[in-house]
Amino acid sequence: MKSVILSNVLPLAVVVSTTAGLVEKTFAAEPDKQFFQSVEGKWVGPGEIVAGKYKGTKFTCSFTGSTPDGKIGMSLDGGCRVGMFTQQMSATIQRKGREGYKGSFMGGAAGSGLDIVGGNVVNANKVVFTINRNQLRGVMQALVPNDNSMTVTIAVRVDQQLVPVIGMKLKRVDTLEVGSIAPN
Repeated sequence: MKSVILSNVLPLAVVVSTTAGLVEKTFAAEPDKQFFQSVEGKWVGPGEIVAGKYKGTKFTCSFTGSTPDGKIGMSLDGGCRVGMFTQQMSATIQRKGREGYKGSFMGGAAGSGLDIVGGNVVNANKVVFTINRNQLRGVMQALVPNDNSMTVTIAVRVDQQLVPVIGMKLKRVDTLEVGSIAPN
């Protein structure tokens, strides 16, 4: 189970933490729109595996989030690096009417990734998605406290408890142009 967590949840954490979406007007509330629009752009930052066999493993990620035209959801592309090794990552999440949010990470559970089987936008700064692959069940939470930072936590269910497994702190890197001078 630990190898499933590392090989499947780590990429999901990265993908979900940098996802972005454009809200479909008939189904989305204003907080949904605000959240997905707030995570559009380029994000980089460190992460760490905080539980399990690989506890203490540190990695660095870089992602680009975008919003699909006319849909509630997000698309994220990028990768994470551990030492000399880089794992490419991609994810898509969309609102499917009254069914809520559905999506896949790295091809979903049918491939080598995870399914996103539910979730909701708590407010304009926070989302929680339910993740699933075979017996692995868990959640991914993304919090955007301001325009330039985001924290992502992945937790898996172990003996009826949610145990945090991965944590990431990302910073926006697309707000300043090269050579620009910060205002006083």
